[in-house]
Amino acid sequence: MTTDTTILDGLDFDAAPYAVSDEVADLLFREARTIGAFTDQPVTDEELAAVYDLLKWGPTAMNITPLRLLVVRTPEARERLAKHVNDGNRDRVLAAPVTLIVAADPRFHDHLPVLAPHRAEMAGWFEGQAETREDMARMNTLIQLGYLIVALRAAGLDAGPMAGLDLAAVDAEFLAEKGWRSQLIVNVGHRDGVGTHHARARRLDYGQVSLTV
Repeated sequence: MTTDTTILDGLDFDAAPYAVSDEVADLLFREARTIGAFTDQPVTDEELAAVYDLLKWGPTAMNITPLRLLVVRTPEARERLAKHVNDGNRDRVLAAPVTLIVAADPRFHDHLPVLAPHRAEMAGWFEGQAETREDMARMNTLIQLGYLIVALRAAGLDAGPMAGLDLAAVDAEFLAEKGWRSQLIVNVGHRDGVGTHHARARRLDYGQVSLTV
């Protein structure tokens, strides 16, 4: 597999007082890529459970942790999912060892007595606030998606998150019984070589993305 790559030493990484080693920072961020090509090495349920055991500690509003995962593993299930994915990404779903459907649970409030015992009474209030629950579930699931990607990298796995699919059709096909709402999908595995044909793109620097008042 031949790819056009960028040498990290040529990019503008400024020294900073990180609390982790450069090796960890490289693994989680600087050398990590969005991966589109995976080897045949399997991804085990134990590995995915370990990933969740990391990501679950990331903060969410009121600790609602609404992210839910459907692990699409079998060839039959991947065929069912692929038919709802845009043409450009369909082959990647079929080739990946595992694809995660990342979903939001709008009934997160059912778990508040465990997750937020100091606010357990809010479960009754949320019951009558379907629109608020949908919004909170979606926003906090997308926050947890960031934790998921970093946790996958920390576990030695590679991730290829993708939008570009018919979410309503995915919900009807896979999630109707649970009532979860799919947000996007993440292919998971071990990268084949560099795992991408694209050179690493630059990023905006701090001065371009921040204001101080």
